Amino acid sequence: MNLTILGAGAWGTALAMAAAPRHEVQLWARDADQARALESTRENARYLPGVRLPPGVTVLGDRPRALAHAAAGLFIIATPMAALREMLLALPAAGRVLWLCKGFEAGSGLLGHEIAAASRPDLHAGVLSGPSFAEEVARAQPTALVAASSDEALRDSAAEALHGPALRVYTSADPVGVEVGGAVKNVMAIATGLCDGLAAAAAPGAPGQPGLNARAALITRGLAEMTRLGVALGARADTFMGLSGLGDLVLTATGDLSRNRKVGMRLAQGVPLARVLAELGHVAEGVPSAPVVQQRALSLGVEMPITECVVAVLDGRLAAREAMQLLMSREARSET
Repeated sequence: MNLTILGAGAWGTALAMAAAPRHEVQLWARDADQARALESTRENARYLPGVRLPPGVTVLGDRPRALAHAAAGLFIIATPMAALREMLLALPAAGRVLWLCKGFEAGSGLLGHEIAAASRPDLHAGVLSGPSFAEEVARAQPTALVAASSDEALRDSAAEALHGPALRVYTSADPVGVEVGGAVKNVMAIATGLCDGLAAAAAPGAPGQPGLNARAALITRGLAEMTRLGVALGARADTFMGLSGLGDLVLTATGDLSRNRKVGMRLAQGVPLARVLAELGHVAEGVPSAPVVQQRALSLGVEMPITECVVAVLDGRLAAREAMQLLMSREARSET
């Protein structure tokens, strides 16, 4: 199968590497200079240093040529969420496409499947998500993902195309749940980063300081928030116990490679958000997604106290310690 991956960041490059042994893969980079450098050096030095591109990957900066390559194959959009609409609009009629981006579109507040339905209803569209750090995928370390779409033929063919020795791909008919999980887990990872940052700055075992107990509570209650919002948007509750819900949440909230967790940790150290993002050098989707998650939850009457605290910290209205204290001071209630 011909595959075109639109976006040569960490995730796009990693998936191109994973697919190359079985498919003809073209990896499109928006920046022509980056494309030429990748093609000549066979290394994405900025995002995946030290990992070599296999021979089956061709890198180019010519988007029309990249689109023509997979006109009868499969497109995979690996840009940030902010560019998803643009990429969908560029695809040929009735094309087959999956996107890797996780989050809500700024301004419209839409998830990926909502953007596709509004802008390109002719496409066979879905999302590929799950607990996955790009570096591990690029190094062929075992990873499991889920391909979700209301189009059964698309999700089955995508799983067959991408499934391999180090990449296990499941299918789901619930793209709403898979996308909500992928978007909200980034917000929850910022929250656990705040917790971990406060813990790292305190003396071990100091009274009143958050520790592993607090982190476990945040992850568990974060899963409850994620599920409430997802069900209100039309998702199935059991989707959130799968790879794109619990799996992705645990990885992103605890893994040292998590960009969103790093944001929370640096904010807990008192570093201004603008400096945190500049130092990060990568997109942390939880930052733009958090206020949109809050807005959509409010419009649906869904209670999301962790999300509210994360937004307040990002806005500078609360310090990390004040946010933790606010969450711990909430009234006792039934867990379910």
